[in-house]
Amino acid sequence: MDALELLTTRSSMPRLIEPGPTNEQFNLMLKAAARAPDHMALMPYHFIVFKEEQRQQLGQIFQRAAVEQGQAEAQCVQASQLPLRAPMVITVAMKYQPHDKVPRDEQLASAACATLLLQQAAFSQGLGAIWRTGWYAESSFVKEELGLDEHDVIVGFLYVGTPAVPTPIKPNKELNDKVQFWQ
Repeated sequence: MDALELLTTRSSMPRLIEPGPTNEQFNLMLKAAARAPDHMALMPYHFIVFKEEQRQQLGQIFQRAAVEQGQAEAQCVQASQLPLRAPMVITVAMKYQPHDKVPRDEQLASAACATLLLQQAAFSQGLGAIWRTGWYAESSFVKEELGLDEHDVIVGFLYVGTPAVPTPIKPNKELNDKVQFWQ
């Protein structure tokens, strides 16, 4: 897959199976993520990787967060199963670093770019991935359980594995009404 095809056909793959990324594939994903725009080289992103039985530990965190939030029992049980939908789940966090030249939003943008680059590198190697957020990414309980502090942000959970079916490519979006040429 060439770069333009990768960029213009990006689509998430929600149905993922074993195998997950090899060590070599994962290292290439990290190498790509390290190319994210990063003013002052702060590297404000942090990756917490769950694979094999470690995914069950993430599921337990999700389940306890659901219980704490007062969700119904069925939703709490479902929460424990979410990380098992892919062989690898990468929690991407923005670890904020106060800096007079790099505002918080810029650091968040850098971490988001790193997440996209992880995903694109997975796709380029024939893997599938989907970037998920939801209330778990906003949960202070989940953040604390993952060792993050109140100033950090969970950018998302990147689920990575082998596509169970060919990745459905969404139709192109028309952007004409989103573009303005300044006069």
